[in-house]
Amino acid sequence: MLRSGKEQWTSVIEPNSGWFDVNLQEIWRYRDLIKMFVKRDFIAFYKQTILGPLWFLIQPLFTTIVFTIVFGQIAKLPTGGVPPILFYLSGIVVWSYFASCVTKTADTFVANAGIFGKVYFPRMVMPISIVITNILSFGIQLFLFLTILIIFWVRGLDVNPTIWILAIPILLLQMACLGLGCGIIVSSLTTKYRDLSLLVGFGVQLWMYATPVVYPSSMVTGPLSWLLIMNPMTAIVELFRYGFLGGQLIPLWYWGVSLGMTFFLLFTGVVLFNKVEKNFMDTV
Repeated sequence: MLRSGKEQWTSVIEPNSGWFDVNLQEIWRYRDLIKMFVKRDFIAFYKQTILGPLWFLIQPLFTTIVFTIVFGQIAKLPTGGVPPILFYLSGIVVWSYFASCVTKTADTFVANAGIFGKVYFPRMVMPISIVITNILSFGIQLFLFLTILIIFWVRGLDVNPTIWILAIPILLLQMACLGLGCGIIVSSLTTKYRDLSLLVGFGVQLWMYATPVVYPSSMVTGPLSWLLIMNPMTAIVELFRYGFLGGQLIPLWYWGVSLGMTFFLLFTGVVLFNKVEKNFMDTV
């Protein structure tokens, strides 16, 4: 379009100029692309499998059974008076979402280098779509957990949901931000240090055992308790359990530390992501 002898552009593509330069308005304009990526990733997960979406239920269910046998029956770890199946399944549902966000976001640049090199769109669209895709699997696994929870409640077993169940959407949003932050930190570093991509799965597995997934946080005392408190996933897992199962509420300042760590990791991730985004095609 020509007006007053000058061209009026409908879109202008400019490089990121600041450390924390996130154009939320531009990302919102590409919401249809996010929807397309979410649909693609979700369908691709089970399209060529025999059981299809049932894998979202089978995996946490079998993991819960193994944890119940190994940690509940053999190691005899306490569950704070909560039925072992519900205790382990609640931790697995929360942790699975976070772990998937980290591991799948960690190879954003490397796995999508072909797409990034051909067409422009906000690069942050890709990790955001991964986080949203994992929300769908989280919803399926949460449905499994709620079904078993209702069965236990109908049978009159010791299950006491609390008002903190209303905080679950906030905890989910925090997990999404935390997983996004950690994932894009790793993805930014793997463009130069490919060895990190091989350590992500192992590191996430170790992180799980540093989180009260298979044991209550009250079990850890002494100097190690500070490591547990500094783990941002500790408060999320404990508050999720307390919301649905009751028990003992952790000190709320634990959650404050968790939120602080989440914002720090997300900020760090965005800074690194913006820095690497400018020249990652030269190193991938």
